[in-house]
Amino acid sequence: MLISPAYAQAAGGDAGGLLSFAPLVLIFAVFYFLLIRPQQKKMKAHKEMISNVRRNDRIVTGGGIIGKVIKVVDEAEVDVEIAPNVTVRVARATIAEVISKSAPEGGARPAPANDAGKPSGAGGISGFLSKLRGEK
Repeated sequence: MLISPAYAQAAGGDAGGLLSFAPLVLIFAVFYFLLIRPQQKKMKAHKEMISNVRRNDRIVTGGGIIGKVIKVVDEAEVDVEIAPNVTVRVARATIAEVISKSAPEGGARPAPANDAGKPSGAGGISGFLSKLRGEK
Protein backbone atom coordinates (compact mmCIF):
# COMPACT_ATOMS: atom_id res chain seq x y z
CA MET A 1 0.00 0.00 0.00
CA LEU A 2 1.07 3.55 -0.69
CA ILE A 3 -0.58 5.31 2.25
CA SER A 4 1.11 5.01 5.63
CA PRO A 5 -1.00 5.02 8.82
CA ALA A 6 -1.38 8.44 10.57
CA TYR A 7 -1.10 8.75 14.33
CA ALA A 8 -2.60 11.53 16.46
CA GLN A 9 -0.23 13.75 18.39
CA ALA A 10 -0.79 15.43 21.72
CA ALA A 11 -1.72 19.11 21.31
CA GLY A 12 0.20 21.51 23.54
CA GLY A 13 0.83 19.30 26.56
CA ASP A 14 -0.55 19.96 30.09
CA ALA A 15 -1.04 23.75 29.77
CA GLY A 16 -3.48 23.31 26.88
CA GLY A 17 -6.28 22.21 29.22
CA LEU A 18 -6.10 25.36 31.37
CA LEU A 19 -5.75 27.71 28.43
CA SER A 20 -8.87 26.30 26.80
CA PHE A 21 -10.96 27.49 29.80
CA ALA A 22 -9.53 31.02 29.79
CA PRO A 23 -11.97 32.44 27.18
CA LEU A 24 -14.89 30.91 29.07
CA VAL A 25 -13.76 32.51 32.35
CA LEU A 26 -13.22 35.85 30.57
CA ILE A 27 -16.74 35.76 29.07
CA PHE A 28 -18.25 35.00 32.48
CA ALA A 29 -16.33 37.91 34.06
CA VAL A 30 -17.58 40.31 31.37
CA PHE A 31 -21.18 39.14 31.83
CA TYR A 32 -20.90 39.50 35.60
CA PHE A 33 -19.58 43.07 35.55
CA LEU A 34 -21.73 44.32 32.66
CA LEU A 35 -25.03 42.52 33.26
CA ILE A 36 -25.42 40.67 36.55
CA ARG A 37 -23.86 43.12 39.04
CA PRO A 38 -25.67 46.28 37.76
CA GLN A 39 -28.98 44.40 37.79
CA GLN A 40 -28.42 43.30 41.39
CA LYS A 41 -27.63 46.89 42.43
CA LYS A 42 -30.78 48.12 40.67
CA MET A 43 -32.92 45.48 42.39
CA LYS A 44 -31.44 46.36 45.79
CA ALA A 45 -32.15 50.09 45.27
CA HIS A 46 -35.74 49.34 44.15
CA LYS A 47 -36.35 47.11 47.17
CA GLU A 48 -35.05 49.84 49.49
CA MET A 49 -37.22 52.46 47.76
CA ILE A 50 -40.34 50.31 48.19
CA SER A 51 -39.61 49.65 51.87
CA ASN A 52 -39.26 53.43 52.49
CA VAL A 53 -42.65 54.39 50.99
CA ARG A 54 -44.75 56.30 53.52
CA ARG A 55 -47.89 58.41 53.72
CA ASN A 56 -48.20 61.39 51.29
CA ASP A 57 -45.58 60.02 48.84
CA ARG A 58 -46.55 60.31 45.19
CA ILE A 59 -45.98 57.00 43.38
CA VAL A 60 -46.31 55.36 39.98
CA THR A 61 -47.49 51.76 39.86
CA GLY A 62 -46.30 49.14 37.40
CA GLY A 63 -49.49 49.70 35.40
CA GLY A 64 -48.80 53.43 35.07
CA ILE A 65 -51.30 54.68 37.65
CA ILE A 66 -50.10 57.79 39.47
CA GLY A 67 -51.39 58.46 42.95
CA LYS A 68 -50.69 59.57 46.49
CA VAL A 69 -50.17 57.10 49.34
CA ILE A 70 -52.95 57.63 51.86
CA LYS A 71 -52.23 54.78 54.26
CA VAL A 72 -49.57 52.11 54.65
CA VAL A 73 -51.62 49.01 55.46
CA ASP A 74 -48.76 46.57 56.12
CA GLU A 75 -45.44 45.56 54.58
CA ALA A 76 -47.20 44.17 51.50
CA GLU A 77 -49.96 46.73 50.76
CA VAL A 78 -50.64 50.47 50.65
CA ASP A 79 -53.80 52.50 50.04
CA VAL A 80 -53.37 54.97 47.16
CA GLU A 81 -55.62 57.87 46.20
CA ILE A 82 -55.73 58.07 42.39
CA ALA A 83 -58.45 60.74 42.14
CA PRO A 84 -60.40 62.81 44.67
CA ASN A 85 -62.32 60.36 46.89
CA VAL A 86 -61.10 57.33 44.86
CA THR A 87 -58.81 55.04 46.85
CA VAL A 88 -57.35 51.72 45.73
CA ARG A 89 -55.28 49.18 47.62
CA VAL A 90 -52.00 48.44 45.83
CA ALA A 91 -49.42 45.75 46.49
CA ARG A 92 -46.04 47.30 47.32
CA ALA A 93 -44.34 45.01 44.80
CA THR A 94 -46.20 46.78 41.98
CA ILE A 95 -44.79 50.22 42.85
CA ALA A 96 -42.47 51.14 40.01
CA GLU A 97 -41.29 54.58 41.12
CA VAL A 98 -41.63 57.17 43.85
CA ILE A 99 -42.15 60.55 42.16
CA SER A 100 -41.90 62.76 45.24
CA LYS A 101 -41.11 61.95 48.81
CA SER A 102 -42.96 63.50 51.70
CA ALA A 103 -41.02 65.20 54.48
CA PRO A 104 -40.16 62.87 57.33
CA GLU A 105 -42.19 63.52 60.47
CA GLY A 106 -40.18 65.87 62.66
CA GLY A 107 -37.34 66.06 60.15
CA ALA A 108 -36.07 68.55 57.59
CA ARG A 109 -37.62 68.88 54.16
CA PRO A 110 -35.90 67.05 51.28
CA ALA A 111 -33.79 69.09 48.87
CA PRO A 112 -35.73 70.35 45.83
CA ALA A 113 -35.05 68.47 42.60
CA ASN A 114 -35.59 69.32 38.93
CA ASP A 115 -37.95 67.45 36.58
CA ALA A 116 -35.56 64.54 36.03
CA GLY A 117 -35.36 63.88 39.76
CA LYS A 118 -31.69 64.82 39.85
CA PRO A 119 -30.25 67.71 41.81
CA SER A 120 -29.77 70.82 39.72
CA GLY A 121 -26.38 70.85 38.03
CA ALA A 122 -26.33 67.08 37.40
CA GLY A 123 -28.29 67.13 34.16
CA GLY A 124 -26.34 64.57 32.16
CA ILE A 125 -25.64 65.53 28.55
CA SER A 126 -28.00 68.51 28.60
CA GLY A 127 -26.27 69.85 31.72
CA PHE A 128 -22.91 69.34 30.05
CA LEU A 129 -24.05 71.21 26.93
CA SER A 130 -25.47 74.09 28.98
CA LYS A 131 -22.16 74.41 30.82
CA LEU A 132 -20.35 74.57 27.49
CA ARG A 133 -22.68 77.37 26.36
CA GLY A 134 -22.18 79.22 29.65
CA GLU A 135 -25.78 78.92 30.82
CA LYS A 136 -26.72 78.45 34.47
